[in-house]
Amino acid sequence: MKKVYLMTPGPTPVPDDVRLAEAKPIIHHRTPEFVEIYERVSEDLKLVFKTRNVVLTFLSSGTGAMEGAVANTLSPGDRALCITGGKFGERWSEICRAYGIEVVSLNVDWGDYARPEQVRQLLGQYPDIKAVFTALCETSTGTLFPIKEYGEIVRRRENTLLIVDAVSGLGACDLRTDEWAVDICVSGSQKGIMLPPGLAFASVSDKAWKFTETSTCPKYYFDFKKANKALEKRSPTAYTPGVSLVVALDKALSMLKGEGIDNVLERHAKLARATREGVKALGLTLFSKNPANAVTAIDIPPGIDGSALKNTLDKKYGVKVAGGQAHLKGKIIRIAHLGYMGQFDVITALSALELSLKDLGYGVILGKGVARAMEILK
Repeated sequence: MKKVYLMTPGPTPVPDDVRLAEAKPIIHHRTPEFVEIYERVSEDLKLVFKTRNVVLTFLSSGTGAMEGAVANTLSPGDRALCITGGKFGERWSEICRAYGIEVVSLNVDWGDYARPEQVRQLLGQYPDIKAVFTALCETSTGTLFPIKEYGEIVRRRENTLLIVDAVSGLGACDLRTDEWAVDICVSGSQKGIMLPPGLAFASVSDKAWKFTETSTCPKYYFDFKKANKALEKRSPTAYTPGVSLVVALDKALSMLKGEGIDNVLERHAKLARATREGVKALGLTLFSKNPANAVTAIDIPPGIDGSALKNTLDKKYGVKVAGGQAHLKGKIIRIAHLGYMGQFDVITALSALELSLKDLGYGVILGKGVARAMEILK
């Protein structure tokens, strides 16, 4: 028998109590029982987002909320700045172009991040930019972007929004939505929130609501105003919600609240540091120039086949990690320490990495990476 360890940056492991909550008998979504649950999760999500603003929930992947952020605030012909340093930064550009938005791209090498002065320069060059789109954690590279600094720049511009993809970052990387002037923050259920895929979230600031009044992009299901109206009327959703996922979300959020949101962030920071230091102790290098606390991207060492390494981790040792995307396929692996994970998950992943490298002929001293990680975790 082989036990499987899910160490990917989404989906992430789901706690037993959350899975059991999802397995409860279905209830109707137009009942006081469900309204009570839905209103509670809508309030509890604010704690995770660190916002006083409304948080909307949709039955979709996080990309649905990303699309809604574009469609509800901009109009065809508007200009937007898209910060691109990986697969999901590219997605902002692709969604904008699908709605006829003129994209100004701030492209940085994958593994790097856009410097605040670059953002300031482009906003000065294009004063009509109506939105800045970026990621908190670029999942494809394990890179953290400086949202606080971007917010300090954008908050001074009355006619520009800061819109952040926190799909993999929420609950793992520090994000202070209101304090950092993030106007729309989107996320998904299958990462730091500890649920299966299927729910998307969007916090919306007062400033962003003003933009919804002038937006002319077509929208139907991902209509923020319609979703907010239903929530205010205690419907509580405009369309059929993912009832069982919402019930499970209620349980997951109660667990996060019980641990304390700042403690959750501290746990992720510690797991991330242990992973990174363990990797470096093995003589490996980190791919990201500014690693995030959600996932660690590791360069495949010379002489090792990246696909073979990922396959050995998976097939022989039961540790499922993510590989590289696009031009990074076969060049990096990504080990997550995100959501329902603790110190022994990190130790297991590093142990399997050491064994897999040894199997493939790479000169590692077994236990060296684990020992370094344990020094940090003790």
